[in-house]
This record gives sequence, C-alpha cells and structure tokens, in this order.
Amino acid sequence: MAEIVLEKKPEPAKLRIYIGAAPGVGKTYHMLNDAYLMKHQEGVDVVIGLVEPHGRKETEDRIRDLEIVPLRTIPYKGVDLKEMDVDAILARRPNTVLVDELAHTNVPGSKNRKRYEDVLELLDAGINVLAAVNIQHLETLNDAVNRSANTIVRETVPDNFFKRADEVVNIDLTVEELRTRLRQGKIYAAEKVEQSLANFFRKGNLNMLRELALRTTADKVSSRAAEYRRTQGLEQAPIPEKVMVCLSTRPGTERLLRIGARVAGRLATNWYAVYVSRPDEDKGHGDPEAFHRLEEYQRMARDLGAQVVTLTDRNVSDALIRFAQQENISHVVFGQSARSRWDILLRGSILNRFLSEIRDVTVQVVPMQKPLRRP
Repeated sequence: MAEIVLEKKPEPAKLRIYIGAAPGVGKTYHMLNDAYLMKHQEGVDVVIGLVEPHGRKETEDRIRDLEIVPLRTIPYKGVDLKEMDVDAILARRPNTVLVDELAHTNVPGSKNRKRYEDVLELLDAGINVLAAVNIQHLETLNDAVNRSANTIVRETVPDNFFKRADEVVNIDLTVEELRTRLRQGKIYAAEKVEQSLANFFRKGNLNMLRELALRTTADKVSSRAAEYRRTQGLEQAPIPEKVMVCLSTRPGTERLLRIGARVAGRLATNWYAVYVSRPDEDKGHGDPEAFHRLEEYQRMARDLGAQVVTLTDRNVSDALIRFAQQENISHVVFGQSARSRWDILLRGSILNRFLSEIRDVTVQVVPMQKPLRRP
C-alpha cells in the first residue's frame, strides 16, 4: 500500500515593527543590531531593503556587513529618485528583510502607493520583515499629534497594518535623554536644534508621544495575550463588542474614522463604517465634491480595517437603528455639526432619534466642521 505523505504548510511570514515616540530614539539602530545578531549568531539570511541613516554615524556603523539590495531608480519630473526595489527583493528571496520609514509615500510610478503596501507584498511572498516607524505616523493618532505638536503629519500607516504585526517593539528613551541627544547633534543638524527643541521636541509633546507609544505596545501585548488565552481554552470568549462609525459626505469625517478605529483597536474587535444612501441619491452628479469625499472616506475606512457598509433607505435614522440592532452594535461614533434649535425641531436629529431608540450602547459624538454655504 502506497504511503501518503502530507506536505507541511509553510508558516506565514513574520512582521516585527519597531516604534518610538520620536525621531532619534534608536529604532533603526536597534533594528540593524537585531539583524546583525540574526545573521552572525543564528545564520539567518538577512538583507536590507531600505534603511535611512539620516547621516547618523551610529546608525551607519550598524549597517556593518549586512547585504543591501540596490534601490530602484524612478524618473519623476526630470529627477531620478530612489525607492525600495520590491521585485529585486522577491527575486533575491531572503529569509528576512529590513524596511525603514514605513509611512513613506512612494514616488508615482512605483509598484505600490505606500511603503507599508510593499511590506505586505513581501510578507505575502513568505519573506519575514523587520520594519520601523514613529508613533505619530499611526493613522488613528493623527488628530491627537496634530493638536499637541502643532504640526501636520501627512504620511500615515493604518492601524490595521499594526494588527498584522507579530511583534511590536517599543524603543523607549526618557524625554531628557532624547532632548540631550538632539542638543548633541545626534538627531538633526546643528542649525535645526533650537527650532526643534521649541516645537516638536517640547517636553509636553514628547511626553504625550511617549505615552502613546507605550500604550500602543501595551494594547498589542494585551490583545495577543487575550487571543492566546482564548485559543488555549483558558477562558471563555466574551460576547464581542462591535463598533459602528456613521459616515457622511461632510468635511472632517476622517476624524470619526480615526476615533472609531482606535476604539475598535482597544476593544480588539471588528468595526463598521456605515453610510446611508437615499433611493433618489444621484451618486455625485449634483455634488461631485461630496461624492468624491465619500469615496475617499470609504477607502480610508478599509485601510483602517473597517467593513464598509452602504444601506439604502429614505430615513437615515431608521436604517442606522436597524443595522445597530441586527449587528448588536455596542459603540457608535456620530459626527455632529452645529445646528440651531429651530433647525433640529424642523428637520429632526438623527442622533436624538438614535438615542431614543437604542439602549445599552456607548455613543461618542464628535464635533464636525460647519459646511460652507454655496454662493
């Protein structure tokens, strides 16, 4: 009788993310150091896909004799720019690859729009990835960082990408240590030091970012531990919490999505981004800008890990109430614009109607921008 041999399924590729409160804490340095030890002590085939030393001698020294996959040259507006060569890494097929600056937006003409999408492609191909990013680039923290640091962080990584990570390593320095490194010229050039100390590297801002980095790491550890306990039968799985964000076409809806994704992340649960379309809606022909905003919000919601749902109903309140009851929604995020009492009496309030019908639900109301009147 012939012997049946079952092929063992290969283990999925592993993702380790190094995060830190700010530039200069040593994320890239520690990532390179770990890669060096993996190569020379464990015999792992490790290559550098892309590392940004930013002129820091300590980081440059840590590259040592690690193999570097040459970058790809992409012509853009008459200038040759360099990007990580995903195809070259796939062809080289190492065990592990290092990828820095996860939030980076690739040059138009690149294989993927964002660098974290390059990483997903490498993981899908079975290549382990060590990656580094600053905590302010996490999508759902964008608003908080903008307010605290008084700066706009335009390049972000969706929280859903962090959920894919097998390990999140927080590289932590005290605020005084970090500011000392800045004064010593170990982070930025001398002419940028005083401006940085007065702005992004203010003590209050760094304390806030440090706390966010510690909390993000703790949330990851907590969710991993809970998942392990459930799979090992050490505790009964609780009734899952569910989060719903109510989408609209109004400017500022991205704030709702970030808050909803953050709540879902803390609860380690699924979440929905729900838009109610009326049967007579003209799909943007009357207001193409609003339709384009809705498409962008839905794309952003998917990037953040939401299940995007479009309902059709003449009554928005009825549709949202019905969906919340059917899906046992426990947390709802609403946007609320400033309206007069007369307007609420005349047109009604979706929020008030929802609160009157649904019990035992946590509702978070987020102030929205006041829409501009058309001339």
